[in-house]
Amino acid sequence: MNVGVTPLDKALYRELVRRALAEDISWGDATTEGTIAEAQRGHGRLLAKQDCVIAGLDVAEEAFLQLDPAAVMVRHHQDGDVCPSGTLVAEVTGRARALLTAERTALNFMQRLSGIATVTRRYVDAAQGSSLVVLDTRKTTPTLRVLEKYAVRAGGGTNHRFALDDGILIKDNHIALAGGVLAALQRMRHAAEDMVIEVEVRTLEELDVALEAGATRILADNMDLATLAETVRRARKRAQVEVSGGVTLDRIPEIAATGADFVSVGALTHSAPAVDLSFKIAPVS
Repeated sequence: MNVGVTPLDKALYRELVRRALAEDISWGDATTEGTIAEAQRGHGRLLAKQDCVIAGLDVAEEAFLQLDPAAVMVRHHQDGDVCPSGTLVAEVTGRARALLTAERTALNFMQRLSGIATVTRRYVDAAQGSSLVVLDTRKTTPTLRVLEKYAVRAGGGTNHRFALDDGILIKDNHIALAGGVLAALQRMRHAAEDMVIEVEVRTLEELDVALEAGATRILADNMDLATLAETVRRARKRAQVEVSGGVTLDRIPEIAATGADFVSVGALTHSAPAVDLSFKIAPVS
């Protein structure tokens, strides 16, 4: 299965790659410059060392191109592809020094992004057969959000808010400072009359207040299954319901069975383990 993820604009990650390379190279790659002739060319093979969903090929390619603009990547798979262990994902040919120096940066990006895509696909697969939409959160690595949310899409997930100006979500701290669910919603409705307003609720009492005040989306936070099912029932045809808090992979089928519209999972980005990939380089005469 490939989800056909839309590629990122290079402008969104070019500087991230430049900074990552600068961090790794510093004043120079002492080992490579001391052992490899400047004119030597090389051919690298990018391999999956475990079953995974691949993501980040464009970013990896950019790392090689920044050190060797003439480097050529041939892709045997695309972002979003399921790649069993041992799969040849891509090949890169170029100056051997550039391939060696960029290798770690390229792999760091790809291993992180492929890890997110792989975990996301597991959650999406667990919700298969239902209308439950798997969302990410803003629990991302600082400065890498654009890449990590792209990886979620490569895994078949859907992005929640990208930034604080990208939607209205009234959470517990907003409610506490505003003086309650009703006060927070009333203020928000005056400030943004035309926007979808989502509000976090923890109890059925808060839910009823939110629905009466005109919330268009409910964030059901850390509810037990019975309370969640009742939340979905009461909100039906009045507001969409998003489930959050304490969401694990094994809970997805029971959450889907309640009829909830969305489930947001911070673990997609903050806890995804890196995928094991390797890049083996051989000389080209």
